[in-house]
Amino acid sequence: MLVALVAGVGVCELMGWPFLAAPMQRWIGRTLARPVMFSESPAAPPKVAIHLLGGVEISAPYIMIGAPAWSSAPYTLLARDARITLGYLDLWRAGRGEPLRIRALRAAQLDGHIERLADGRASWKFGAKADTPDTAESPSRMPAFGLLQVDAGSMVYRDALTAVDLDARFSLVDGAAHSAAAEPGAGLQMLAGGTYRKLPVKIELRTTGVLPVVAEDAAAMALPVTLDARVGGARLTFNGTATEALNFTALKGRFSVQGPSLAAVGDPLHLTLPTTGPFRAEGLVAKQGAVWNVVAEQVSIGASRLAGAFTFDPRPRPRQPMLAGRLSGSKLQLADLGPAVGAPVGAKATPGRVLPDRPFDLPALRAMDANVLIDIADLDLGSGFLEPLKPLRTHLVLADGVLTLRELDARTGQGQLGGTVQLDGRDAQALWTADLRWAGIRLESWIHQKRAADGAPPFVTGSLNGQARVAGQGKSTAAILGSLRGGVRMQLVDATISHLAVEAAGLDIAEGLGVLIKGDDALPVQCTVVDLVAEQGVLRPRVLVLDTRNSTLWIDGSLSLASEAMDLRVVVTPKDFSPLALRTPLHVRGTFSDPSISLDKGRLGARLGASALLALVNPLAALIPLVDVGSGADAKRGADACRALSNRIAATPVLPAPAPAKRLVARNR
Repeated sequence: MLVALVAGVGVCELMGWPFLAAPMQRWIGRTLARPVMFSESPAAPPKVAIHLLGGVEISAPYIMIGAPAWSSAPYTLLARDARITLGYLDLWRAGRGEPLRIRALRAAQLDGHIERLADGRASWKFGAKADTPDTAESPSRMPAFGLLQVDAGSMVYRDALTAVDLDARFSLVDGAAHSAAAEPGAGLQMLAGGTYRKLPVKIELRTTGVLPVVAEDAAAMALPVTLDARVGGARLTFNGTATEALNFTALKGRFSVQGPSLAAVGDPLHLTLPTTGPFRAEGLVAKQGAVWNVVAEQVSIGASRLAGAFTFDPRPRPRQPMLAGRLSGSKLQLADLGPAVGAPVGAKATPGRVLPDRPFDLPALRAMDANVLIDIADLDLGSGFLEPLKPLRTHLVLADGVLTLRELDARTGQGQLGGTVQLDGRDAQALWTADLRWAGIRLESWIHQKRAADGAPPFVTGSLNGQARVAGQGKSTAAILGSLRGGVRMQLVDATISHLAVEAAGLDIAEGLGVLIKGDDALPVQCTVVDLVAEQGVLRPRVLVLDTRNSTLWIDGSLSLASEAMDLRVVVTPKDFSPLALRTPLHVRGTFSDPSISLDKGRLGARLGASALLALVNPLAALIPLVDVGSGADAKRGADACRALSNRIAATPVLPAPAPAKRLVARNR
């Protein structure tokens, strides 16, 4: 009986157990809780060969594992001219909700539909736990393979939770028994297209050697990977190794990425990066588990040249995913980061306006946290007449939607700028605050003052000290400055100013001609005080005075950051006698983009009218209204007032904090 039983089993094994096709189909279907078919038509008898020794091996022109009941896909897996090998223990585990392991699958054609709904139900879960939600950002492991060989394959991948929608075509020869040396065609070659987080995607992926993504020993093996991907406006190339080609586990290699903006790379990764002009970056990347480590060896943004080392953990921490690292660079042009503060690339935001009014991307500030040290050797402010900041160092902290530049330390003009700047993006409108101090900035070094005449002194020299404590609220740079409130104080120490400039401002024709003939010289400045107050975006001088031995210059009026309109008056009080001077206030009006300078026509007309009438009596008498005897008493009072203001500011160097703005909307927690 035993011999007969063994012989019978041997014969059936050789014949392929034809009478077990239908029962095997039903048993596997019940185990996986899915429809399973070995023929294209339910009415047609399955053309299948089954082998049961050591596992279940099924060879058939058609093998289909159905989709879950909630899915609209026609099936999960369809193989033609296929041979599939399943282990009994693997089937038992899959029936209890563990990932399905297929020992081997060879097919001339393989078609798959992998999907996950917004509620977490996934087509890669089988058996008793098939309806258990899988809501992880990185899905649980999909079916694993010991050996996979596909001549032509296609895959549809839909994931509502990660917003992935891809259609792929691939060919694959891989597994533990295959290698690049044994089989030149071994590996994965895949072309995929679709969308990722509503951004268009195109992917070309190539691997050689074994493919641990489908092997049970995935964690122990690494394979060469070449990737060329386009997501939205960004393009990424990668050459290196990975142990999971789909999830990029234990990834190492070199990368190159380029796009129209740094934000174009951050968007697909839910990574908050500034909006910039076109850029390109090259370097090294490594990934262990969910954590990415990047060494950016070369980063080009316009004319800027940067580098850095960063770690990004996308897993939600107590608040948000975290980016940490260090950003350095030999040169950064502020214009290359213009879009990050609301300026469009290569054009003005609005005709006739200077301040950028492009809205901030405030939701991006709430997408992650960051802790980055910044060290830039040369920050070019984009102004041809101002010296760059050399260097600029600060500590960028982004936490719960609040971006702060701490410990700001910048050097320019032999002086120093320091303080704190913060942008609170938790509400519908951002709240911007700045507390800045500067000291020892030599104007002759900071401001480029090329003179036409050889040997002529700079227009202005001296050491500039000051402080600004301001705040504003809005959705753009223009809106924030248009609501600015607070104060600015400045003093100029050990200063000189162009003698010709002072005489020109006072319309002193006689002394101006004398300076022109003998050559301009540096006029010592005895006192300079600037005390500005900002309210609702309008800057007004409480005091703005410059006192020299020759004249005292006062400025009053207003400058609106909301409308970009100017209405300033410059008054020069002479201290000395001049035989020919018009001495009338100057008006600076117009807008930031179209300023205009004019004379006080009333006073000037009165002087010239009187001169014209006296000329009728005697031509020499026409000079009488143009004679300016100066005012020693007024000059002394002006100088004393300037020194008193300067002493008072020196005694109380700290400006009061701006009054807090009224919240326009409730906090978005």
